[in-house]
Amino acid sequence: MSAYGRLAAASALALILAGGLAQGALAQTQGASAATAHPEAWPKAHSPATITDASTEAFVTKLMSQMTVEEKVAQTIQADGASITPEELKTYRLGSVLVGGNSAPDGNDRATPQRWVEWIRAFRAAALEKRGGHQEIPIIFGVDAVHGHNNVVGATIFPHNIGLGAARDPDLIRRIGEVTALEMAATGADWTFGPTVAVPRDERWGRAYEGYAEDPEVVKAYSGPMTLGLQGALVAGKPLAPGHVAGSAKHFLADGGTEGGKDQGDAKISEAELVRLHAAGYPPAIDAGILSVMVSFSSWNGVKHTGNKSLLTDVLKGRLGFEGFVVGDWNAHGQVEGCTNTNCAQAYLAGMDMIMAPDSWKGLYDNTLAQVKSGQIPMARIDDAVRRILRVKVKAGLFADKRPLEGKYELLGSAANRAVAREAVRKSLVLLKNQGVLPLKSSAHVLVAGDGADDIGKAAGGWTLTWQGTGNKNSDFPHGQSIYGGIAEAVKGGGGSAELAVDGAFKTKPDVAVVVFGENPYAEFQGDIASVEYQAGDKTDLALLKKLKAAGIPVVSVFLSGRPLWTNPEINASDAFVAAWLPGSEGGGVADVLVGDAAGKPRNDFTGKLSFSWPKRADQEPINVGDPGYDPLFAYGYGLSYAKPGKVAQLSENPGSASAAVNVDRYFVAGHVPAPWTMNAAGAVSVKAVDAGAQENARQAVWSGEGAGALSVLGQPVDLSRQTTGDMAVMIRYRVDASPEKPVSLGIVCGESCGAAVDVTSTLSGAKIGEWRTAKIKLSCFMAKGADVAHVSSPFSLSTSGRMTLTFTELRLASNEGDAFCPSN
Repeated sequence: MSAYGRLAAASALALILAGGLAQGALAQTQGASAATAHPEAWPKAHSPATITDASTEAFVTKLMSQMTVEEKVAQTIQADGASITPEELKTYRLGSVLVGGNSAPDGNDRATPQRWVEWIRAFRAAALEKRGGHQEIPIIFGVDAVHGHNNVVGATIFPHNIGLGAARDPDLIRRIGEVTALEMAATGADWTFGPTVAVPRDERWGRAYEGYAEDPEVVKAYSGPMTLGLQGALVAGKPLAPGHVAGSAKHFLADGGTEGGKDQGDAKISEAELVRLHAAGYPPAIDAGILSVMVSFSSWNGVKHTGNKSLLTDVLKGRLGFEGFVVGDWNAHGQVEGCTNTNCAQAYLAGMDMIMAPDSWKGLYDNTLAQVKSGQIPMARIDDAVRRILRVKVKAGLFADKRPLEGKYELLGSAANRAVAREAVRKSLVLLKNQGVLPLKSSAHVLVAGDGADDIGKAAGGWTLTWQGTGNKNSDFPHGQSIYGGIAEAVKGGGGSAELAVDGAFKTKPDVAVVVFGENPYAEFQGDIASVEYQAGDKTDLALLKKLKAAGIPVVSVFLSGRPLWTNPEINASDAFVAAWLPGSEGGGVADVLVGDAAGKPRNDFTGKLSFSWPKRADQEPINVGDPGYDPLFAYGYGLSYAKPGKVAQLSENPGSASAAVNVDRYFVAGHVPAPWTMNAAGAVSVKAVDAGAQENARQAVWSGEGAGALSVLGQPVDLSRQTTGDMAVMIRYRVDASPEKPVSLGIVCGESCGAAVDVTSTLSGAKIGEWRTAKIKLSCFMAKGADVAHVSSPFSLSTSGRMTLTFTELRLASNEGDAFCPSN
């Protein structure tokens, strides 16, 4: 750190410490005694014999006999494409390259399909560059294609799994798998990290939408068909048919059963419950030939799955008869007791075959090689892992390297593929309330309002082009259609008209208003919430509904969410309420059901049924069918239709007791500082509320230049280490009203004597006066300068001793989408 940086950090720290903040205590975990599985208690399954046919095994045996120990170890390691180059791959010859949620060719999340193919081919060519000795071994290139080929611009984006669970249609699931695989094949990818067969039991979990249902019956019915859709049926002596890719059932095991719905948390449950609820999706996938299984970050009774031999070896490879390979999650091995990201013999000994070491691959390779040579990891264990990996590569057709569909970009978002997605949207919608306003007459004048009305990115949710699904525009979906677009098309066909107004303003009073609103995109851990109350303390969408109702306009609510949420006030303010989940790129599917013909006769009926219980109170999580005292607002399996309507009485608007869980990532939003944080101006700085497009939605901070001043967000210490591994960033949306006269630092504080700061002078002084900008400073920047991110008492402190005026509308943690940086001093 420069001399200025040290002084700035010390200055900010001294000002913040005046508040007398204290550090919290560390949590303890349970011992391993309750985390030993007993295989006889588990169901039996087995990979089909066609995965281990004689010709495949003979080929693998011969190749392995020619491989060095260095080559074998390399096959067990997977690197992220953002952290390895083709040149490095020529030297290390790792077994796999993946593209993580925020990785992409050249760091460009909006890269063209052509660029995706070029990028993947470069890695493939590097792995296959001739070195002599034996046949070169291809990499297997993996992506998270979890609701269509969602990494690539132009691909068909399907509803997330929570919506598909409401459809109750296994054949539809198979066809979705086929389309996903087809579009992946067009861009050169070999392997998807899906299907997700989690059974989410607490909707506060930020990945709840990746599960089909809270009850294992739906998951069990879907896992086999999705496997067959992605891979096709395995045939002895032959690779997967063209247009199919390898799949990966995930996340083994009970990732949806963690206490409090905490991502990467601990499932504190009995083995019987582990088997009954959370294992149900694996036997059908294994019996259908799934080629890989991904292990969860999470734990069972205090022991990380990645290091649990009784689960991975005794159950998965033993009782369940799985003959493919077992792969880890993003640096998950580093969370195993006694391990680091670059050193984890325990994971191999437990039964892991391929370690996902996205940015830690080089150190892991060196240490694992040494451990194999020393005998700490037996050669037989490595040989088993390599055999499984090579077996899958043979079955996936990678050695043949025939790719007849690669480069056929017209397959992305084709009319046929979009038709399957539109069908999926129709079947996923669940009608919760209808007081006679639906279906809409296509001859009507319809107002379409709400911030989700014309926003495909919001309708698609997380894991869409970017990891968290944020920052997307409609132009990023060239083949897609927003919900407004679908409604406008439908009513135009019936002689009616549609008017778009996000804020609900209208020129001509409409016959009806369709308001599309709900959760903003999120993905793992960033989506974890303390309470299922929708817009707690900031009910702007409810205000819009009430405004339209007060104008005498019938209101249809289309609710976008990755989980059931407590929405009693919003339901009360609506004449009809539709749970649309996260429908993806085909908004026309919503219109297909909501909009009837010119006379109001339905064109399609609602068929979706809740696969997750809808809460009666905001403090009711977890709530699942079959629980003692089960008392939801809308039960598992509920869903009205035009053919079978039902009445919904006025609902209680008492949310229940408030949650005590901590908000760790939002510091200033919608004009206020969310609990438990406070904002403090110390020293020569003052702050006042100002308008920036809405009443008092911004704060203006003025540094007088009469000494040091720090504007800080303060609170009890929180743990942001998970956010650091997720490459999150401190984000500020700001406007410079008067440029800084002296150096400016942005710091975080982590206790009474711990702080770190970065110099943001050039960032602020380079801004045009009066121009709104967004800056994202990586949390890892502060950690590199010594911050203990596990005990952060101030996640934001902006300080300078000179004059400066800054207005801001948002302070929070945000996903790095290639736009976060570390300022240079």
